[in-house]
Amino acid sequence: MTSTLRRRLVVALGVAALLAAEVTTAVAKPAGPPPVEQLRQDTEALHALGISGVQARVIAPDGQQTVATSGTADLNTGRPVSSNGYFRMASTSKTLVATVVLQLEAEGRLSLDDTVDHWLPGVVQGNGNDGSRITIRQLLQHTSGIHNNLPGYTTSEEYYQQRHNVYGPEQLVARAMAHAPDFPPGEGWAYSNPGYVLLGMIVQKATGQPVHQEIDDRILRPLGLDQTRWTGTSPTLPRPHAKAYQLFGPGSLVDVTDQVLVDHETSYATTTRDENRLLRALLAGRLLPPRQLAEMKRTVPVSADVQQLWPGGRYGLGLVERPLTCGGTYWSHEGGDGGYITLNGVTDDGRRSAAVSMSEARGDTPEHILNQENAASALIDHALCAGGPSTS
Repeated sequence: MTSTLRRRLVVALGVAALLAAEVTTAVAKPAGPPPVEQLRQDTEALHALGISGVQARVIAPDGQQTVATSGTADLNTGRPVSSNGYFRMASTSKTLVATVVLQLEAEGRLSLDDTVDHWLPGVVQGNGNDGSRITIRQLLQHTSGIHNNLPGYTTSEEYYQQRHNVYGPEQLVARAMAHAPDFPPGEGWAYSNPGYVLLGMIVQKATGQPVHQEIDDRILRPLGLDQTRWTGTSPTLPRPHAKAYQLFGPGSLVDVTDQVLVDHETSYATTTRDENRLLRALLAGRLLPPRQLAEMKRTVPVSADVQQLWPGGRYGLGLVERPLTCGGTYWSHEGGDGGYITLNGVTDDGRRSAAVSMSEARGDTPEHILNQENAASALIDHALCAGGPSTS
């Protein structure tokens, strides 16, 4: 989930409710075209919504890959979209953080039932916030009640003013503490970026290393994910990459590629290849013992506003479960920030996966947000429901 785009959706929920009858919130069952043609059609459908650039990759059970692109990587030059271009991982990094936490739990170095105060005494307090009542499990599952209050921009003027701001994790948590919790711990569900900032701080306390270093040592290097790179406070991305655009309103499409993400401790650039490989390895049991993977897949319902984005979705520990139109469910964690919106998915056995990255966030209206989300969700659904292996 994005920190900027989704904030726009929450603000506009009253309007979105009125539009619900007009906005498609369920994907249609795939039929007809072979998988490679379906993927091409789905990327073109995203571009037809007005999204500047789209790249998608599907990996079949036999390991064969299908790639499709549409649109342009640069609206000024018309440069084509690279099939292996970098983009900002954004909230998909929550799956990385959760995996590290569960590995530490498997090693006996922490417990999911540990309180925040056990690791970070006095950090979560004030305005009704109480770290002695919040567990690591609740942080992972967004059931802590901690208010989602990270800095962000909703206009082009705010983007230009804030794009190079750098915040420490303590500053980000302090912003959340300035607000009362959304609900008592364990008594609701609300997406909380500050909760994952706290998890990064706990990982550092437990290991003595920054969370990005633990992610590199425990996940990226063992899996050979050399196209996933921590960008930290750098405002730039590795090449090649499509320029990222944000639609703030009619006539206000802004190149927002140059910026430092708010939570730079887990700021990564990645590719569709690496996101596929990450999810496949995770669900195939290559990163977690069976008990910890089962814990990760224990889900709860998400809130009503997020149900508009993830119809039928449920949240585990840094992992989202969503239904497939062909039956069963798949696992994912989308990400969106800095102009890039990415959806992904993998079947329960880790054998078939898909990822689509869009280099434009159409966050100006509820219709645009929901239409972009639904079309990308349809691409993932078609790819995972495809009958038979795709061809490269």
